[in-house]
Amino acid sequence: MRTSGPQALHQAIRDTLRDEILSGVLPGGYQLRQEALAERFNSSRVPVREALRQLEAEGLVTHHLNRGATVASMNLEQLCEMLDIRVALECHAAKLAVPNMAERDFQVMEQILAQYSASEVVSEWAEYNRRFHLALSAPANNRRLRMLIEEYCLNTDRYSHLAMSQATGKEKPQHDHYEILAACRRRDVSAVVSMLEAHILTTRNEIKAMARDDISFLSRAAF
Repeated sequence: MRTSGPQALHQAIRDTLRDEILSGVLPGGYQLRQEALAERFNSSRVPVREALRQLEAEGLVTHHLNRGATVASMNLEQLCEMLDIRVALECHAAKLAVPNMAERDFQVMEQILAQYSASEVVSEWAEYNRRFHLALSAPANNRRLRMLIEEYCLNTDRYSHLAMSQATGKEKPQHDHYEILAACRRRDVSAVVSMLEAHILTTRNEIKAMARDDISFLSRAAF
């Protein structure tokens, strides 16, 4: 791992652990021992501690009094609450973003969706979904709002998207995405907001239904 100093080192550790958490390599409840991580990244505990602190602020790591740091887990109620928050944040961002969109924004979203459609790897679909939703909100030109959306988008996708994709495929969410993109091109703010809200709430309702019908869904979704 090549870095230019202590600050770059803790950021590199943070980014590597974040990717592993979001991809499911490090599942919920996995213990993150500072000593082992320092050895793995060939560093002292100081940058490891700072990386874990930042991941805790993002909601990806939880600190326990006796166990230390673990990968955060989430129950069904917490996940649904976060999806409700996503509705509020992303719909507000869409109201701000759509009037600001330029051709380049549409092309970025189209490219992401093309990659999503071409992918046959279920674990990649959550990443393309995340990229699309962030690209949709980017033209709002509100850095703090984008940070909040990224936090909740990342967290909910980690818990929900893999199991959802395995159960329902990508056709329905992709259809929604293309409909939202078409409304963006028409500058139809109200349609974008309405479809985006329905899109996220459908995910929430599907998760609740799957959890009722199949208790093993909870473990597959890494709750």
